[in-house]
Amino acid sequence: MKTVENEGNLDNGQPLVEHLIELRTRLLKIVSIMFLIFVPLLFFANDIYDLISEPLRNLLPPGATMIATEVASPFLTPFKLAFVTSFFIAIPFILHQIWSFIAPGLYSYEKKFMGPIFLTSILLFYLGMAFAYFAVFPLVFDFFASVMPKGVSMMTDINRYLDFVLKLFFAFGLAFEIPIATIILVWSGTITIESIKNKRPYVIVGCFVFGMLLTPPDVISQVLLAIPMWFLFEIGIFLCKALRLGAD
Repeated sequence: MKTVENEGNLDNGQPLVEHLIELRTRLLKIVSIMFLIFVPLLFFANDIYDLISEPLRNLLPPGATMIATEVASPFLTPFKLAFVTSFFIAIPFILHQIWSFIAPGLYSYEKKFMGPIFLTSILLFYLGMAFAYFAVFPLVFDFFASVMPKGVSMMTDINRYLDFVLKLFFAFGLAFEIPIATIILVWSGTITIESIKNKRPYVIVGCFVFGMLLTPPDVISQVLLAIPMWFLFEIGIFLCKALRLGAD
């Protein structure tokens, strides 16, 4: 009879060189799929930028526009956006390649657990980005517009704006992975539910610290990231209890 111990051979009977070759193959597949997505996106780069900048442009005073302060910005900024967008779109494929690389070294019960975790992490990352776009951006930009000093025109540089929103996209996408991280830590035995509950005050402080570090230097976006992080942490604890993880 096949035992559990024989199912999770980390090297799967392969030498290190074969693992490195497989890793290179996976990386080449990731680069290839990103390139295939990136090329057609270049033709729609300006349209994508229009969509990304809409939350700010809707709040600009009549006659005000965004500006490009550098000579190459009108080309390089949409180019950079198209590249990052190709990465966002390719995230399911990237995670699939990571999963395909590590799955042979997992036990059968680990595969059953980690499969749904991978799928859920993808959904949560996209959900975090959607939350940033539809909930955070309007509040942040409306606040900036409301505190504009008299006699100052709101004319945002397109490259600086892109850097700002990409930071928020990544920050909220990663923050929404907190329930997944909590479940993995409890499931792996790294920490117990009771111990993580006892550390709740430190976690709350940590949420605001990470909110400060992960977002641009404005209080609104920092708070709007810290509070959902705290809420997602509580969701992670609830799911651990519901799944009976870390139970004594």
